[in-house]
Amino acid sequence: MSVANILSMAGGLGLFLFGIRTMGDGLENAAGAKLKRMLEVLTGNRFLAVLVGFVVTAIIQSSTATTVMVVGFVNAGMMSLAQAVGVIMGANIGTTITSLLIALNFSSVAAASVLVGVILMLASKKTVVKNLGAIFTGFGLLFLGIDMMSDSMAPLRDSAGFMNFIVTVSESPLRPLFGIILGIVMTAVLQSSSASVGVLQTLAMQGLVPLKFSVFVLFGQNIGTCLTALFSTVGAKKNSKRAAVIHLLFNLIGTGIFILIALLTPYVEWIEKLSPDPMAQIAISHIVFNIVSTVVMFPFAKALVKLSCLLVPGKDDSESEMHCKFIDDRLLNTPPFAVMQVSKEVARMAKLARDNFETSAHALINRSDKDLDKVMENEEIINYLNHHITSYLVKLNALDITDSDSDYIARVFHAINDIERVGDHAINLAEAAQHNIGEGLKFSDPAREELNQLCGSVVTLLERSMAAFDNQSLSDNEAKELSDLEEHIDDLTLECQDSHIFRLNRKECNTEAGMLYLNTITDFERVGDHAINIAFLQDQNNFQNTLAFCRGMM
Repeated sequence: MSVANILSMAGGLGLFLFGIRTMGDGLENAAGAKLKRMLEVLTGNRFLAVLVGFVVTAIIQSSTATTVMVVGFVNAGMMSLAQAVGVIMGANIGTTITSLLIALNFSSVAAASVLVGVILMLASKKTVVKNLGAIFTGFGLLFLGIDMMSDSMAPLRDSAGFMNFIVTVSESPLRPLFGIILGIVMTAVLQSSSASVGVLQTLAMQGLVPLKFSVFVLFGQNIGTCLTALFSTVGAKKNSKRAAVIHLLFNLIGTGIFILIALLTPYVEWIEKLSPDPMAQIAISHIVFNIVSTVVMFPFAKALVKLSCLLVPGKDDSESEMHCKFIDDRLLNTPPFAVMQVSKEVARMAKLARDNFETSAHALINRSDKDLDKVMENEEIINYLNHHITSYLVKLNALDITDSDSDYIARVFHAINDIERVGDHAINLAEAAQHNIGEGLKFSDPAREELNQLCGSVVTLLERSMAAFDNQSLSDNEAKELSDLEEHIDDLTLECQDSHIFRLNRKECNTEAGMLYLNTITDFERVGDHAINIAFLQDQNNFQNTLAFCRGMM
């Protein structure tokens, strides 16, 4: 085999891998919102979990990516191990779609598909059309890569040394072991079971590898796809490691079953009777392996969970709240899911800021230091989340994401800044409460009543604004209601100032208590401003005007 053949094979493999990735990204972006909603069906129903695993993997074209994503979900606490089992089983079935596509052999239209795809990507600015172009381009490149690999491998048929080696291995009693090891190595190197199965199909098409050996390579490839998920659990929680172990157990047990079937039955002959095409034979074997393994092990899902707990014993060390509960770098492989998790982490941050404000305000008004220590702890968490969410958004924004997700990320950047400022005002109030108690200052009953009324309105505005942002929707009626509430807060602030001046003139309060009162209503009013900012991030026109104003100031 010449150097030119080797380079051609490497180039074909590169095209093949790039084609899978491009097609998967196009499908993923096109399905964006639907992918997010997939998780909503993940209840305790394992049948639905299998379906979700199948569909997601068929879309993103990688069972490895799906399993790593599942590990991230389990680590974030948004998926149980029981749910993970079903998704993993479904992912193994979903990964067979690529081998089936290859077996159908669309090489004759590959070049035309690339041409159409590139034209669509270059000629249109619409995201939907660009995603469609990516699907066509990736689809064509996949088959062009296969053709290049196939042509470059053809000389191996004339290599006596290579063919003698294959014959020797194929006839060896140890061929199951040799095949499994080769399959594991191929998948570990390529980091994709779809790619390694595609290479195996190409070798089979050239008559370089007989089916009686290929089936064992295929079994090994299914084991090899587990390695990436296992490596991704380094530093993760126990349940995440258990999810990766479940994936490994599934394929190990499936391999054990099929080794016995292949050795004790005319399994290879059955597959050969189904199709004379070597590529189709590999695809059929791949499909049969994963479907039969799922059917056999599905009733024992709970047993797999228990076994994984035995293999990964113990409990996680108790965690402080100083960590991100929902966002995980593993999820960056599937941006639509990563975006969804960002929204949950932002909602957590917003709740902490809202709780801090209400607790601090009541502590100040009622001269109580109850829960103020908790306020200080929460503020540290808020600052931590602000920093880490921002870093995560930067990583996410650098990926190939949809326009709607990009727009949402821009909104989140603004939202977390306002949420962080709400937290800062809450700290101002907490420190004022401590000062109030330490100096023996006391608000008059009318002042307390005014502050309670103003605080209640601000809390209501905070809750409704954060809910609007979390739901990513703000109707015209809701916008008007929130605007009216914010104006009401402004009016109450002015009334409080007038009342304060009236009490000062009547010498009903001292100067220091009066200054504290004015600072308090200022903090309240500013929190209201930040709250309405968060709500109006859902108003597209308002948001775009804000961005334009900010750019004009630069």
